[in-house]
Formats: sequence, C-alpha cells, structure tokens
Amino acid sequence: MNYEVLSAQEEQIGTAIVNAAFRIHKELGPGLLEKVYEVCMGHELRKAGFGVKRQIGIPICYDSIQFDEGLRIDLLIEGFDHRGIEIS
Repeated sequence: MNYEVLSAQEEQIGTAIVNAAFRIHKELGPGLLEKVYEVCMGHELRKAGFGVKRQIGIPICYDSIQFDEGLRIDLLIEGFDHRGIEIS
C-alpha cells in the first residue's frame, strides 16, 4: 500500500483527536451513547483551539435527484474533510 505523508496540520489534528479520545475514555469509560462521546470530543477539540462543527449534512444524488437526507459527518474539524478539501 502507498500512503501519502500527512501535512503538519493533519498530524496536529490527528494527535489532538487521539489525545482527546484517551482523556474522554479515561474520564467516562465505555458504554455510553455515541452522542455523548461526540459532544465531549467536540468540546475537547475546541479547548485545544480547533474549529469544530457537528452533524454536518452531506446530500446524496440518485437518479439525477439530490436528496438532503443523505449522510451526516459527526465532526468536521477546522473546515476540512478527510481529503483536505475545504468545505464552505
């Protein structure tokens, strides 16, 4: 497999996510609803200085029709999607 080298910003975001996940799990433990962890993750990342948006809708296209009931991104960090493409 070929992997692309992550940018410094991607490394910083990834490190912050992992660190926040460990803090949250240590404090709350397992077994809670996903939404609880999502809210806490957003809070931790904001405390670390990142811009965070929750539950961003992504429309899907089917049969030449756009449906707004498509996918949802749990957390969008710093206004970039997973491919580094800026989302407005």
